[in-house]
Amino acid sequence: MDAGEVVYITSRLTLGAAAAFFAIMVWSKVRDLPWMLMVMGVVAVYLEAVYSILELFGIFGQAAAIGSVPVASILLHNLPVGFFLAAFVIMAAQKYRSQ
Repeated sequence: MDAGEVVYITSRLTLGAAAAFFAIMVWSKVRDLPWMLMVMGVVAVYLEAVYSILELFGIFGQAAAIGSVPVASILLHNLPVGFFLAAFVIMAAQKYRSQ
């Protein structure tokens, strides 16, 4: 492992942990569904980062796959976007309904 990979892994874990920490802090204060979905999206981003780093180190063995891509990778890469999409759709629906 070279210095670039160490910086990449360290920055992903550090910034992701900080974002997840503050997102959870916001979650405890805000009970609005779109914001809760945004927080869940941020936490899912951090979960995906941790999973991909553990996968890089070879911690996970063979798992269920679609072709050559593990199902867990597909789900974890798309889960945050799904949460963000749901949050934005609900926000838009609330804004247009109130007008």
